[in-house]
Amino acid sequence: MQLRIEPNLRWTRWAEALALLVAVLGATAYSLLLTRHTGTNVTMWIANGVVVGALLRVPDERWPLYLAAAFVGYFAGKMLLGDPLLSSALLGLVNGVEVMIVARGVRWRFPRIEDDTPFLRLGQVAMLSTLVASLVSAGLAAFMLYAFNNTDFWTTFDWWFRAHLLGMVIVATLTLVVLVQGWRMLGQPGHRLRLLRDLLLLGATTAGVFAQSRYPLLFVVFGPLFYVVIRHRFPGLVIGVAVVTLIVNIAIAMGGGPLSLIPGSSPVERSLLGQSFLGMVCLVAVPIALAQADRRRLTRRVRDSEVRYRLLADYASDLVMRIARDGTRRYVSPSIKDLLGWEVGEFMLPRPDLIHADDRERVAEAVVQLWDTGKVSLTRYRLRHKKGYYVWIEALVRVAPSPDHPGEMELIYTGRDITESIVAEQALADSETRLRRITDKVPALITHVGNDERYIFVSGYAREITGLEPEAMVGRSVRETRGAALYSLMKPHIAAVLQGRETTFEYEFERDGRYFYLQATYLPATSVTGESIGFYALTTDVTRIKLAEQKLSFLAHYDTLTNLANRRYFTECAQAALDRASVTRAPMLLMLIDVDYFKQINDGHGHAAGDAVLREVARRLKASVRKSDLVARLGGDEFVILCDDVDATYAAESLANKVITSMGAPVSLDAARLKVTLSVGAALCRDVFSLDELVQKADEALYEAKEAGRACYRLVVEGL
Repeated sequence: MQLRIEPNLRWTRWAEALALLVAVLGATAYSLLLTRHTGTNVTMWIANGVVVGALLRVPDERWPLYLAAAFVGYFAGKMLLGDPLLSSALLGLVNGVEVMIVARGVRWRFPRIEDDTPFLRLGQVAMLSTLVASLVSAGLAAFMLYAFNNTDFWTTFDWWFRAHLLGMVIVATLTLVVLVQGWRMLGQPGHRLRLLRDLLLLGATTAGVFAQSRYPLLFVVFGPLFYVVIRHRFPGLVIGVAVVTLIVNIAIAMGGGPLSLIPGSSPVERSLLGQSFLGMVCLVAVPIALAQADRRRLTRRVRDSEVRYRLLADYASDLVMRIARDGTRRYVSPSIKDLLGWEVGEFMLPRPDLIHADDRERVAEAVVQLWDTGKVSLTRYRLRHKKGYYVWIEALVRVAPSPDHPGEMELIYTGRDITESIVAEQALADSETRLRRITDKVPALITHVGNDERYIFVSGYAREITGLEPEAMVGRSVRETRGAALYSLMKPHIAAVLQGRETTFEYEFERDGRYFYLQATYLPATSVTGESIGFYALTTDVTRIKLAEQKLSFLAHYDTLTNLANRRYFTECAQAALDRASVTRAPMLLMLIDVDYFKQINDGHGHAAGDAVLREVARRLKASVRKSDLVARLGGDEFVILCDDVDATYAAESLANKVITSMGAPVSLDAARLKVTLSVGAALCRDVFSLDELVQKADEALYEAKEAGRACYRLVVEGL
């Protein structure tokens, strides 16, 4: 977007810059002509003060235009008087540096200078900036004049510093005041006549002092000057100091006045004394004017504050009172009528009986503590309405100096009707109580967690799940209460729900040696305005369900007698192994195993002994193979072993032999030790795509082992 400047504003800026150029040109020519006429150094450099005053009244974006205009005015003034081109340009830049230091220093602390600016603080900042700027510019100018004109460095530094410091203090202040106040500083027409009269008195007095050379009457000037400054403030300061400065400079230029009383004094010395006198005038007059301005500003602020306070107190809906230490009410706002039905006059006298009997002692203690400590007190209590019912009041009371009883302290009381809030709080408390009773009976953990991941509400079931009391969890973080490990599981779901997404997940954890399985549902929580206030969490204990599922899964896939895989699970695993082998062309080893003469064991020792034998066989088979091998019971005394990574005949034979020898030790029963043997039929095949085919080959080998006398194995190898 391009900034458009109105034509009138553009012409105003150029007109102001042109006016500044002319002012700097005139000030430069005046100062230089005066010094060359008298043969002395510059007593007071006016131009830079004019530029600083102008800069401080405009925005920063106008500064380049104004600085350029000031440089052109200074350069033109120097050239008109025949000064060298190069030195004029360089000294113009030095003056620009001085101006920028002062203007930037003041602007840094005071971005805007208006009627309500603290002028004493402004004067301090401006004086410090002026000192720094004058020192810097004096050093630069002395160096340049030494380099170009071979002048004495310290002599140049001395007169430049004094002249520029004095000019900046006087002229910048006067220029700024004129630009800030404008025509307003002259006041009304009647006041202007009094100002003119007092200025004429000051001018006549100053002219009289400097028109004679017999008596050192410089002190006489201060009386009418102080009178003008105190009575007329900034207008008196601006015009009065200007009048005194003009007369003093003319007297110094003409070589007359009380300054010439010093025997043998040179024009330079008289110029120095004149600077000192003018500096003293400013040193005394400017702080007085600034103090007057500050006092006027503070008085105006106090008056405005009193007006605003009265408006707020008289028309506010809250009850405002001023109460003396003895309980006397010095002020009661008209809102007492709407709040409690009483007239102001009826309520002015202390009425402790209006406070509810249950609250009187507590209110009395709060008042005593307030007077003792001076700290702000916030108290809730009940006041009786004129119609007889009670109104809940929230009173904010503080101790403050009395505005109309000097040296006394009093209570500033502000009270508001909070009956509706109290009723709402009680209703909310009742609702929370009912909610607590309901949620504590629900066999689930119900919580409200804030955006900071701290618990706001925790139901009673927390004792069962976490082992913690609900009160111990409220106000603490999820990480702190549930532990770092569990929090790491919850964190992704917490992040999701805080982003507005509902999430449900399950997790398990161990506490006191027990494993718990939990299901958690996180729901985003929002306020009535739609803002996030954390989330609600419903956590249920699904341990029994998980254990039942695990048991059902075990029953579906494992043999309950031997805890080995059953036929169904074996078939699923074998088919999956065959599918993998069809891709990798890896060989597979299948071993069918029968317990020899198992029927005789059942018939001779009973079924319990038979079951014991089967369990022991299962244990030894499991111990004989690798963890990756599948051992299953197909039914009765039939077992099977499946290996999908055996690719050598010797490895198959070694495993089969290991199975046979695993039954070398007798099986111990309660009353007997039985010798149990196994018959094994093994098939090691590659490129077998049917489980039935593989089982058939192993079954044929098992038949051969039995035909060979049992307690041995037979192996079929194909495709290797």
